[in-house]
Amino acid sequence: MQKLLVANRGEIASRVIRTAQRLGIATVAVYSEADAELPFVDLADEAVLLGAAAPADSYLNADKLLQIAASTSADALHPGYGFLSESPDFAARVAEAGLTWVGPGPAAMLAMSDKIDARATMAAAGVPVAPGTVEPVADVEAAVAEAARIGYPVMVKAAAGGGGIGMAAAADENELRSAFETARSRAERFFSSPSILLERFVASARHIEVQILGLADGTVVALGERECSVQRRHQKVAEESPSAAVDDELRDRLNAIAVAAGEAVGYRNAGTVELLLDTETGQVYFLEMNTRLQVEHPVTEAVLGLDLVEEQLRIADGEPPTFGGTPPESRGHAIELRVYAEDPKRFLPGPGTISEWQEPMGDGIRVDAGYHVGNTVTPFYDPLLAKLIVWGPDRPAALDRARGAVADFHVSGPKCNLPFFTELLDNPSFVSGQYDTGIVATMR
Repeated sequence: MQKLLVANRGEIASRVIRTAQRLGIATVAVYSEADAELPFVDLADEAVLLGAAAPADSYLNADKLLQIAASTSADALHPGYGFLSESPDFAARVAEAGLTWVGPGPAAMLAMSDKIDARATMAAAGVPVAPGTVEPVADVEAAVAEAARIGYPVMVKAAAGGGGIGMAAAADENELRSAFETARSRAERFFSSPSILLERFVASARHIEVQILGLADGTVVALGERECSVQRRHQKVAEESPSAAVDDELRDRLNAIAVAAGEAVGYRNAGTVELLLDTETGQVYFLEMNTRLQVEHPVTEAVLGLDLVEEQLRIADGEPPTFGGTPPESRGHAIELRVYAEDPKRFLPGPGTISEWQEPMGDGIRVDAGYHVGNTVTPFYDPLLAKLIVWGPDRPAALDRARGAVADFHVSGPKCNLPFFTELLDNPSFVSGQYDTGIVATMR
């Protein structure tokens, strides 16, 4: 791999570019008109304008991305996360164009792209799945019948969806009818697919995921868990590793489930197996597999001392991982806080021009930023400003470091959710580690 095109924007583009440059790989950034002044554009060795601000005219324009790859003589492409990162069609086109795709193969991506198909694949591989539908629910009456079979409460999901879009819990038939219509409408709007599935809703649950790497030699390894239960609108906002809910026995079980899931689809490169832990029964259920690098990957890097982007690039080039055959042992505790341009109370996006940007510094503090002072946060994309990652020798130390880092992180201009993290880090349930996916609702 000689030259890498980074088909993304913001903080993840900068993060991939830095690792590539450290490894001596030339980089090409692509950007929309709205992103022309963002840091990642200047950071890359080359930068090429994609098109107008709208994602369809820029970061979702597969034809233009491939044209730029050809014109700049790029021989590899990293998709980041979001946009086209989980498109099996795009991955196939990248490979057909003679480029190295830094991610899993199209077949694995396709197998995991539909939640109903993914559930069936995992069940066949012996991976535990929650009781639910085995086919798309055709209409609301069919949903009512399926819910009666599964048992209330149920979770309504877009089969082709992600990011919590279109998800809703229903405790009875009336709630189900409303949730079904909303989910189907959003599924059609965001994913061009109206397919809906139902799953048993776990009232007291922790959202735990396992980082996997499918190595070049075909081996799938697990790199430990991340706790992702702090969510608003079913979307993650804070993560940590290790999870306070996971002991050594459960950790071994989670890792084994994740490896089995990866092996079931012949997984290569970095991926994440998302799981639900029923805190009342101890049961673990498969949720989905994210066939890309996760937003929260830095907490795994912090406790393992790895660079997951480097591992991705090595695997894509057919090379062994940096750690040989055995992943390193987890060390200490890491927390990631997603700093968004959003109202810290209602979590509504609040774009604007950044008039102040001061990042915290010090031992055990890392900031992956997508913006700097003078940049404008536009309404065209996800309003993620930066990721604040802290590490400490244990969880109390990491919490203390996180409190100091949040206090030292100053952003003015757009709305910002940093005050929410001040509240979270002093929340008794969060501090004790005894929380679940309902923690944000209890704070609001």
